[in-house]
Amino acid sequence: MPITIEGKRVIVTGGASGIGAAAVHVLAAEGAKVCSFDVNAEGGRQVAEAAAAAAPGRVMFQHVDVSKRDQVDAAVEQAIGFLSGLDAVLNIAGVERSAPLGAMHPEDLDLMFDVNVKGLIYTCEAALPALQLAGGSIVNFGSDAGLGASPRLAHYGASKGAVHAFTRQAAAEWGRYDIRVNTVIPAIWTPMYDAFRSRLSSEELAAHDAMMAQRIPLRGRLGDALTDIAPLLLFLVSDGARFITGQIIAANGGIEMVR
Repeated sequence: MPITIEGKRVIVTGGASGIGAAAVHVLAAEGAKVCSFDVNAEGGRQVAEAAAAAAPGRVMFQHVDVSKRDQVDAAVEQAIGFLSGLDAVLNIAGVERSAPLGAMHPEDLDLMFDVNVKGLIYTCEAALPALQLAGGSIVNFGSDAGLGASPRLAHYGASKGAVHAFTRQAAAEWGRYDIRVNTVIPAIWTPMYDAFRSRLSSEELAAHDAMMAQRIPLRGRLGDALTDIAPLLLFLVSDGARFITGQIIAANGGIEMVR
């Protein structure tokens, strides 16, 4: 079966930058119709306009805070109208805050769970009625931090561990509708990673880079959104992945081996 996404109708959360922006560009370029959500209105519109320039009429942006259920419900309804249905949802929106155990600000902890967990669930549940009509694909984004111990990332890892658990449960319950639900674990250089690095001292940064060089078997560094993760997303949206569900699929250079 040829791998194609021509005509697929896709919602992408977190479409203003990083992996989300790469997904919007590549999906539209490959023939999908895309609605992008992001709380960053300026960045989201710029990405959508650039993608739409190469794919006129196939890209829409909505300013959405996925941690607000009313905003998600309204945006998904509008997206389905623009797309004339729905075939896939990519839940890429996420935030990361780092701190040792016992030192995380409550506001930061709430933010991570509100966006990474609740926002993802809100989007999946809002999209469910449309996906039930003909099946489809949900791609959630997890993290290596949700699989094993990572320095200063216990709280972030807990939010991503919840994503992994939700993915398995949704795959089990929604499979009868021909909806497949998978988690992708990326190790990709993004603006979020730049922000993480900016919070490290020069000594911490040097130690971090040395650790990453040792820990990642492939190339010793994080990957690129367009070349290392976008092809996987195209496959998971396509009908070529129609018998894959409930899985954690890592595009992480081997930084953590999924068992």
